[in-house]
Amino acid sequence: QVQLVESGGGLVQAGGSLRLSCTASGSSFSINVMNWYRQAPGKQRELVASITSRGIPNYADSVKGRFTISRDSAKNTVYLQMNSLKAEDTAAYRCNFVVSNFNGIQNYWGQGTQVTVSS
Repeated sequence: QVQLVESGGGLVQAGGSLRLSCTASGSSFSINVMNWYRQAPGKQRELVASITSRGIPNYADSVKGRFTISRDSAKNTVYLQMNSLKAEDTAAYRCNFVVSNFNGIQNYWGQGTQVTVSS
């Protein structure tokens, strides 16, 4: 079993910055892809950023140039540095890890952290 714990959300003014982190714990697993999703009230869940096991990032167009995803494989941790935040970035953010273990390939989710950007 893999557990993900997130931290770093909060309230920030437009133009400000926040950094989210998500750490996996458990045994006998390897992380393939680390993703950050967000969902605002009344909207569909959106893939914000992802990073592969080789460190290759990918971003939604809405956050390119403002958000940076990174990973520390030794710590099983992914970060999302969010700069130049806008009101439309307000959402619940959740990390998602695609993991390989003895059960095959599985998805695990963090509990979610709220990001609120005031304009």
